[in-house]
Amino acid sequence: MERSTIVRVHDGLHARPATRFVRLAKGFESEVEIAKGGKSVSAKSSVKLMLLGVKENDEVTIRAEGADAIEAVEALIAYLEDPKSGLEEEGAAPAAPAKAEDAPPAAPQQPEKIAAPLVDAEGAMRGVAASAGVGLGPVFAHFPPQIVPQNRTVAKEEIGAEKARFEDAVKRLQAKLDRSLASDEMQASDRGIVAALRDIAADDTLHEETVKDIDAGLDAVSAIIAASSKLADEFRNLDDAYMSARAEDLEAVARQICLTLLGHEEAKLDDIADGAILVAEDIGAWDLARAPLKRLGGVVCGHGGATSHVAIIARTHGIPAVLGLGEAVHELREASEAAIDGNAGVVYVDPDAKTRERFAEMIGAADREREALKAYRDVVPRRADGTVIHVAANLGSLDEIEAAQEAGAMGVGLFRTELLFMRHMHLPSEDMQAETYATLAKAFPDHPVIVRTLDIGGDKPISGVEFPEEENPFLGWRGIRMCLDRPDIFKVQLRALLRAAVHGNLRVMLPMVSDIEEVRRTRALIDECAAELKSEGAEHGRFQLGIMIETPAAVFGAAALAKEVAFFSVGTNDLTQYVMAADRLNPAVANLNDAAHPAVMAAVEQAARAAVEAGIEIGMCGEAAARSDLIPEFVRMGLTELSMSPVSVQATKKQLMELFDKKG
Repeated sequence: MERSTIVRVHDGLHARPATRFVRLAKGFESEVEIAKGGKSVSAKSSVKLMLLGVKENDEVTIRAEGADAIEAVEALIAYLEDPKSGLEEEGAAPAAPAKAEDAPPAAPQQPEKIAAPLVDAEGAMRGVAASAGVGLGPVFAHFPPQIVPQNRTVAKEEIGAEKARFEDAVKRLQAKLDRSLASDEMQASDRGIVAALRDIAADDTLHEETVKDIDAGLDAVSAIIAASSKLADEFRNLDDAYMSARAEDLEAVARQICLTLLGHEEAKLDDIADGAILVAEDIGAWDLARAPLKRLGGVVCGHGGATSHVAIIARTHGIPAVLGLGEAVHELREASEAAIDGNAGVVYVDPDAKTRERFAEMIGAADREREALKAYRDVVPRRADGTVIHVAANLGSLDEIEAAQEAGAMGVGLFRTELLFMRHMHLPSEDMQAETYATLAKAFPDHPVIVRTLDIGGDKPISGVEFPEEENPFLGWRGIRMCLDRPDIFKVQLRALLRAAVHGNLRVMLPMVSDIEEVRRTRALIDECAAELKSEGAEHGRFQLGIMIETPAAVFGAAALAKEVAFFSVGTNDLTQYVMAADRLNPAVANLNDAAHPAVMAAVEQAARAAVEAGIEIGMCGEAAARSDLIPEFVRMGLTELSMSPVSVQATKKQLMELFDKKG
């Protein structure tokens, strides 16, 4: 059984998507291969898959042989044709979430490899600008001893024991990584990176190459170093910056296996002082993820680039980072202090008074801006007539609640339930869903929490639902259309929402509504679920029902729809692509995909007018909700809720307060 397709996975099969793809492949008994450009590899090896260098828009072929070959090919093809594959699976960073406003900071457009100069007369050196921001603080030098292969010859009768030592070390390392992944102290974004490293540690290719060297008479430590070095060189030769950076991940995993074999522990970073600049020749993503990140004032490394996992972790946590300094990083080993400019990729060793003063001013300005915005954390923006404008948060998982609370979000304007379904190999149970929604409602007791029902379609497949092949899945069987056709799935979610409604101000909205009958059919299912729960003696409540305004049909039918629901929420991302007939994933028409276009703004105003006339609330949960150039217009139209990424909440509150002050 084989089938070809064009890869739509965002940025191709790099570390996390490759990990998810391999896990999916391993779930089938059949032997599975993936082929590209005349070369084929096992689909069950993360290392081989990444070395194949599968990029977005590449053509590949999936081949499977075995009892479940048809199922394997269909599942893997569906994964490859999903633009969001690997971005929202269990334990992964929401590197490119379903809506663009939640995307993490992008990697700076800097060269990955540069020739790092020696320290100049001003004590400055230049590397790769890997994470924006500036820092000034004491140097924390992290230069653990290198592991040197002994290249010891193992006697023939000792080979079996040496292989057993190696395999035991891999198991112990995996158990160690599992404990880190289970820790509440590690953020979800970092957990995804560590999960990818765990899979590399268990990869068949790394295992086979190491065992082959042990069979040839090499000791286990030397064998893992030789095998990982060989594979790392293959990664470095790839014509792709992100894939080349995976060589560092492979070597970091090999080092951890070696330390386990030798019975050594990696030097810990627990003693880092507040504001210290961490300096290292290289540092594994796992070690950095476990470090006290809130204390770090910056990260400086000899290795690495803007697409390395160290850079991703630094950007996620807002830590300035300059990487790729090469041998020049050793100039910092004995330094007392360092100044780091992650915007320009510059590091100053023991900066002079003038440089220190300049950095102190830049840090002070950034701190003042952050502190000034904190003043808006608890403010409640009100129009002149006293109407509150809720500035809420868009969330995709419970892991993001803390960030929303710290930002002062006034509830949740959009909770995407897709992640709950996509992160499991099976459909989540009613109990699991009810617990998730209840936790969310309890986290914001004084504000409304809006949960969007399952918005899954051909472009975002999940396990347990067979989707038809569609020429254009964005116009196909998705959102409320799929849910109403699958009451066995939809009713489980509705029952869970009814059970969770007793724990707070829970509201529910339906995605992709085009016809008033979709709302009425949903209400009938809700009533049916409520009756069932009552007969079972299960505690439950009721919730307000609203809809997303994201199809032109919903805009044109807004007046009629407003009589059926309690609120509207404008989803500008999909609404814009439907109004403009411009695929939001197609860069060739990106200029048309702008929520500020007069046609899109007219659609928003038409929906808002219908809501205001019907006396129901209207908000917005698309990325445009945080656009400072559009917020005054949305308020004028009558929107009373703007929901966005937590990072934008305080700035939006500030703008609203200033806007209302000007109006007197």
